[in-house]
Amino acid sequence: MNQETRIKKDIKMFEENISKTKQIDKKAIKLAKQYYEDSKYYLDKKDLFTAFGCINYAHGLLDAIIKF
Repeated sequence: MNQETRIKKDIKMFEENISKTKQIDKKAIKLAKQYYEDSKYYLDKKDLFTAFGCINYAHGLLDAIIKF
């Protein structure tokens, strides 16, 4: 799987997982969404390194929210 395909898969996974949050920590959810939007922006610009980093930060924030 190439980087662009992986990033698109991670973006889709984020979209599915964001619905699992219960809006417990609105500030963290807002930040996760900003990283998600940044990832799509950088993907469009073909900056795969930055896009990958952004979507991973977004997932990390969601993981912390969903698990606690």
